[in-house]
Amino acid sequence: MENFEKRYEKVPVSIFSDAEIASELVAKQAAALIRAKAKEGKNCVLGLVVGATAVGVYDYLVQLYKKENLSFKNVVVFNIDEYYPIAKDELQSHYRYLHEYLFNEIDILPENIHLIPGDIEKKDIPAFCIDYEKKIKEAGGIDLQLLGLDGRGQIGANEPGSMFNSRTRLITLDYTTRMGAASNFFGEENVPDYCITMGINTIMEAKRIIIMAWGEGKSKTVRKMVEGSVTEMLPASALQNHPNVSFIFDTASAADLTRIKTPWLTGTVRWSNKLTRKAVFWLCDKLDKPILKLTERDYNDSGLGELISEIGSANKINIKVFNDLQHTITGWPGGKPNADDSTRPERALPFPKRVVVFSPHPDDDVISMGGTLARLSEHGHEVHVAYQVSGNIAVFDDEVIRFLDFVRDVTSLYDLDQQKTQAAYLDTLAFFKHKRPGQIDLPTVAASKTAIRQGEARSACRYLGIPENRIHFLNLPFYETGTVKKKPISATDIEIIADLLQEVKPHQIFAAGDLSDPHGTHRVCFIAILEALKRLKHEKWINDCRLWLYRGAWQEWDIAEVDMAVPLSPEESRIKRMAIFKHQSQKDRPLFPGTDPREFWQRAEERNTATATKYDKLGMAEYQAIELFVRYRFEKEFAQ
Repeated sequence: MENFEKRYEKVPVSIFSDAEIASELVAKQAAALIRAKAKEGKNCVLGLVVGATAVGVYDYLVQLYKKENLSFKNVVVFNIDEYYPIAKDELQSHYRYLHEYLFNEIDILPENIHLIPGDIEKKDIPAFCIDYEKKIKEAGGIDLQLLGLDGRGQIGANEPGSMFNSRTRLITLDYTTRMGAASNFFGEENVPDYCITMGINTIMEAKRIIIMAWGEGKSKTVRKMVEGSVTEMLPASALQNHPNVSFIFDTASAADLTRIKTPWLTGTVRWSNKLTRKAVFWLCDKLDKPILKLTERDYNDSGLGELISEIGSANKINIKVFNDLQHTITGWPGGKPNADDSTRPERALPFPKRVVVFSPHPDDDVISMGGTLARLSEHGHEVHVAYQVSGNIAVFDDEVIRFLDFVRDVTSLYDLDQQKTQAAYLDTLAFFKHKRPGQIDLPTVAASKTAIRQGEARSACRYLGIPENRIHFLNLPFYETGTVKKKPISATDIEIIADLLQEVKPHQIFAAGDLSDPHGTHRVCFIAILEALKRLKHEKWINDCRLWLYRGAWQEWDIAEVDMAVPLSPEESRIKRMAIFKHQSQKDRPLFPGTDPREFWQRAEERNTATATKYDKLGMAEYQAIELFVRYRFEKEFAQ
């Protein structure tokens, strides 16, 4: 029988609750293949990919080696691509990545490691590519090729437009690819111009392929790859024609698949309140109608007749959803005192509340919820802002020189130790003169960059009326590597957060829920908060605490998921913008912009304005801007 739930999907798709569970499964499948081949006395040939998507898989493979005696002596590996030109020891080289994450931790034989070099003579590249293909064939072909999914549907470095019959070759990276890699290279100008990559045909010759994608940022590409047509403008779509491929996604990356986004189009569903809201908002958008103007025919003609049958009439559905949405809107994000709170997103009491706003980086708070932060402060709540990491790697080197120029002037003005200040200034200039892109900063330079970002954060908080004794710089240790690659979260990170929470005993916590941050810092910071709350779950104050999630520069919440919407007036939007401007080192041209060329304040402002427009089109009051929040019910999770 046809599986109607998956009828729009042209390939076998597996969806997991999070990337960690999915990564463990992929690692176990690779391990099973390695063991099966070893039992037959054969080598297992793996095609390897690099990047954030694969980190969890390699971590689990290392664990299997160390804890379950998985041997890699029969494993032969080929990597899928490499930047060119790049030295092997550069932070961004795929050679270094694979050695640090995998090879250095297992018993793989050096002669079985075949990697694409980034440091050979350009004239030798064509001969190398031919030889690389020959070595794959001599090894018996790739038994299992691991793939990650780029936001534009790339596999390897095969960009949109790559021919399906392409083989291993040198390509010139286009602007979008270079911008996507800019974060890892500390600026787009440092990204190599070329890449040597397996071709699409080379990849398709693998006996089995597993392609993985994590995070909301990949969801639209996942849908095109899984449900769309095969086209060279989406290289990953070629995998639809492979006889043995597994598509492994987390729930975030699968969010735009038809069975997830519009499940009523795939068959019978159980109509929860949020799913009903989702269907009605989808119908409003499809027909360009507000909620209260939807008719019974609109529902029936769009595949929502089942909803009419269950609830009774279009009018009942419309009124219910309209009221539900209206009740999410509040100008009192901390709760309105002396008011009926039965239909409000936040309870009226206690008032004022103790509030902790967690900001992963020193500007995420104002970018994501600057208007709400200003409102909480204005209403008299005891607002604490906790900056989880220093954000020091996101400061340009010339900002440090400007900072030290200021220090020298102040030292002279106050007749302080000018000799030490001048020495520090000259040492920093000398370091920057020979510094390579991505090179770890001197401790004094890193400290200067941290001071710059802390000063900016204090300035923004002062502007919003938050006193200095409620500003907390946690500087979580997992971040302090000096590179884009971070350490795993540790007990120390969790303890720092738990200590702050236990000190404040908040009634409200606001935290970043946008897990599409390109560097994964937001994801790690959120996990650290949850782990800290688990440690404190027996504390009495936990029972009276609510956790609200915001999203920042990368994504916005689906309105159907929203539990609280805080409208902003034109003046409050201006206040938010000015608070963002206080972070001067991140203005004009941030060091890690991602692929979006807009400044952070522009992204935030345009997103908030677009959200207000959506509410207006649904029939709500017309606002200048709206910030959105989802309530995370951690108390239920901890009770399990």
